[in-house]
Amino acid sequence: MHLLAFDTSTDALSVAVLRTTPTGPVVWQHQGAGGAAASGSLIAAAMDLLSQADLRLQDLKAVCFGCGPGSFTGLRTACAVAQGLAYGAGVPVLPVHSLLALAQAARAAHAPQVSHGCVSALLDARMDEVYAASYAFAGDIWTMVQTPCLLAPEQVAAWAQAPNAALFAPMQPTATPWRAWAGNVFGMYGDRLAAPAGMLCCGALPQASAILQVAPALIAAGACVPPEQALPLYVRDKVAKTTGERALEKAAKADQAHNHAAAASLLPTAHPSGDQSASHAQKSGT
Repeated sequence: MHLLAFDTSTDALSVAVLRTTPTGPVVWQHQGAGGAAASGSLIAAAMDLLSQADLRLQDLKAVCFGCGPGSFTGLRTACAVAQGLAYGAGVPVLPVHSLLALAQAARAAHAPQVSHGCVSALLDARMDEVYAASYAFAGDIWTMVQTPCLLAPEQVAAWAQAPNAALFAPMQPTATPWRAWAGNVFGMYGDRLAAPAGMLCCGALPQASAILQVAPALIAAGACVPPEQALPLYVRDKVAKTTGERALEKAAKADQAHNHAAAASLLPTAHPSGDQSASHAQKSGT
């Protein structure tokens, strides 16, 4: 199975190509600047890795991309590139949750030999909020325990504890499951997250190599879609006000300032006690 994968949901760009050879799989990787910069470098990086792997787009089983949640610009870039490359090559697209890619990256880095576990994946969503989702794994199979959502940092602890009772019941693990919180939020939000004592909190980002690791099981489960059906996963519905909303907000602030000024003009002027004494002395002729 040959695969191309990339993620631009954060400020980091991650691209990887998997080529299956008679001696085993080989992976080529590229890391770079994400966000707005990804739109100018993603295609070139992908084609360079394919060239290194001696693969054509037509040789791929699928074009895989981190579909979100994450940066609006990054998600649109990744989706558009995945659609364009896949459509031209006549291959399907595999959208993969960026938070699942983060969870797999954390597992690969900190518990590669563990068979059962759960990762609460947390990404900085800006605007003092966090993207969050929980995924449990049994072998190579990941199950989404909590769907991607948007939380205030102070809500994360209660949210992460909610599914504890039935979290691993379907898996029937033979040992205590491995657990971790993973993401890029710990330095920014710190104690506001209120992680439970003893919880492993590990820094991680979505990685294209992690997408390659979860892709075979997702493909086998029928998660591929035609290019025109590939869509970004948006959790935050709105990140900016319309022109009309900004105008109304500006007018409301102006009215509020006018009302405050009018109210202040009706209040009696306060005089320091010394000024009052002097005024009284002048009126009494002393």
